[in-house]
Amino acid sequence: MLQVFVEDTYGRSRWDDVLRQAGLGRIEVEAMLRHDPALTDQLAAAVEAQLSRPIGAVLEDVGTYLVSHPNAASVRRLLRFCGVDFADFLFSLEDLPGRITLAVPELSVPTIEVIDRDDRIFDILCRDAVPGFAELVAGLVRAMADDFGSLAVIDHVTRASEGECIRVTIIERDFTEGRAFPLVDDATGAPSC
Repeated sequence: MLQVFVEDTYGRSRWDDVLRQAGLGRIEVEAMLRHDPALTDQLAAAVEAQLSRPIGAVLEDVGTYLVSHPNAASVRRLLRFCGVDFADFLFSLEDLPGRITLAVPELSVPTIEVIDRDDRIFDILCRDAVPGFAELVAGLVRAMADDFGSLAVIDHVTRASEGECIRVTIIERDFTEGRAFPLVDDATGAPSC
């Protein structure tokens, strides 16, 4: 995911710069699999240096990319089918690891628990998550709030003993119209999944 995000956002040459900085040759990073922690750390440090941003902020941008970039339209569609509104979508996050595992059995996805604090404040707990997973989820949730037309504040609150915690505060559920979401692909007339 990180490789595709950097290449789509900053260009392939920037990814090559990241690899050089990390002391790696031209490698393809498989987005859906875990890698050697040393390799992950090298890449994270090189991305931070090349983009002049903390890796957590970059991973949050990756989450946003997965919803908003045309090259990731299938991810957006999958997530939009997870609820009729933004709050409904938040609750569906608990099912996401199981759905991903059905599609990619070799992938180890952290457990996600959503706690409804008062119908507008939700805590998303990411249990047993690799470093950066919560930031990625925060970016994804931020972009989905926009997609549904909700005004929400998303904060990475604490590193709780039970996992990383993202707090979502919905300010206004129907702030804007949100992005169009046709059930049928306009070009082919077929369901667009």
